[in-house]
Amino acid sequence: MRSIFVIATVTAWILMLLLGIKWPSMLWGSLVLIPISLVGLYDMYQTKHALRRNFPFVGRGRWVMEFFRPFLRQYFFESETDGVPISRMFRSVIYQRAKGAQDSIPYGTKLDTQAVGYEWIGHSLAAIHADKETLSQRIVVGSDDCLQPYSASVFNISAMSYGALSGNAIEALNKGAKKGGFYHNTGEGSVSASHLKHGGDLVWQIGTGYFGCRTAEGGFDADSFAKTAIKDNIKMIEIKLSQGAKPGHGGILPAHKNTIEIAQIRHVEPGTRVESPPTHSAFSTPLEMMHFIKQLRDLSGGKPIGFKLCIGRKSEFIALCKAMVQTKIKPDFITVDGGEGGTGAAPLEYSNSVGMPLREALVFVVDVLVGFSLKKDIRVIASGKTFTGFHLVKNLALGADMCNSARGMMIALGCVQSLICHTNECPTGIATQDPTLASGLVVGDKATRIARFHKGTVNATFDLVSSAGLSNPNQLNRSHIYRRVSQSQIKRYDEIYPSLAEGCLLQEDCHPDLFALEMKEATVDSFMPKNYVVEGHSGAEKVAS
Repeated sequence: MRSIFVIATVTAWILMLLLGIKWPSMLWGSLVLIPISLVGLYDMYQTKHALRRNFPFVGRGRWVMEFFRPFLRQYFFESETDGVPISRMFRSVIYQRAKGAQDSIPYGTKLDTQAVGYEWIGHSLAAIHADKETLSQRIVVGSDDCLQPYSASVFNISAMSYGALSGNAIEALNKGAKKGGFYHNTGEGSVSASHLKHGGDLVWQIGTGYFGCRTAEGGFDADSFAKTAIKDNIKMIEIKLSQGAKPGHGGILPAHKNTIEIAQIRHVEPGTRVESPPTHSAFSTPLEMMHFIKQLRDLSGGKPIGFKLCIGRKSEFIALCKAMVQTKIKPDFITVDGGEGGTGAAPLEYSNSVGMPLREALVFVVDVLVGFSLKKDIRVIASGKTFTGFHLVKNLALGADMCNSARGMMIALGCVQSLICHTNECPTGIATQDPTLASGLVVGDKATRIARFHKGTVNATFDLVSSAGLSNPNQLNRSHIYRRVSQSQIKRYDEIYPSLAEGCLLQEDCHPDLFALEMKEATVDSFMPKNYVVEGHSGAEKVAS
């Protein structure tokens, strides 16, 4: 191909020069031939890319096509049910509700109702009408140890940090939360002026980097925590143990997003890549973590304290529950993040292959809390690909009390799923610290969109609940949702995920088979099992960790 390129280029030059003798205007062709010739010669002698070396100039077409491929696929070839991580169908309904446009569809479902995995809610012949009083129902978060319980919406903004998102995006989210009466999770990047400006309710997330309450050495600073935690806007505090997109890895803030302002908020060096540690330094065992929860509750003046995690090894969550029972210190809420959770920057292996998916994780967490008689005191929040009322209904039926959404709220802001969140080049001004791009996001307009999306989704949720003949989402249970498990078989969620009996895990040596191994592994003085329990030919055996 190199010889063909040389012959074709030389021939083109000769023809142009010969024709230029008679028609001088043909010499303008040199403006095209000069760059082609120079680029081709460079490609022939460079040593980094074999494709360009063997196919000078022409080989560059591969990179051109790769650049345009996502745009062509999304805007020209993608069907309503295609598109990852969020399909066009869900993106469309979010846009419609955010804009206040008509969100009904014609001609029936576009889903394959015969496909394995298709799910639906069982409606009732005794369906009722969702009235205004029903739509205004709230969920109270706060156990007996909580002096300032919080009344929350069933649908809220999940954790997204200032740093990952622009200041204008954070302002719009918070102003929208204020308008709609729901909370806004700060993410682990601490509380900024953009979070506080419009007075929306906040859940302050404390990550492993302790941003906003951090000592010079990177440890937890109780005094600086207390100064921020007592702010009126902050209604709850969430300890981040792990997140669904990269559990066991810690958060990542790329250097180009770490501006001087963000570095001051986080108490880190500006212009550097900031990686949060994978684990907390303020506690190292389940027992110590319970006492840390009590410390935060006391320092905040009795506000609800909870934690967020993506389920990994099941016995480690059971160890936390054992520590709650032993110390009688309980969190006020637990946020369960699914392994399908999103983020602006994560290694492929973590996004694809680490962490339990939300549905299985939610079932497990709820069942274990019930088994330890803890569920009545602890609110469970589901977080992971929640975009519509049916997504909420499914999570609530599995035992969640409310749901959070991050990517759904980003789409309501105007995100077009360009999938370049980690490059600082977000075209909509959401996931960037470039002031020029961020200025394109108009706070007032986008705040209204956030409030509309929230209202439309909550209304859809209560409509589905009332269609099932229920007056309150907390009446949902696993018997209300159906799933096609094969071409010829349908099962209800309660058949797929049978519930545990209240307090059954508190009984010594009499645990349900499904939890027997994990119960033996779990210990209150270590997150990791001291001895792994594995199933062998002769039954359960302990293996040294």
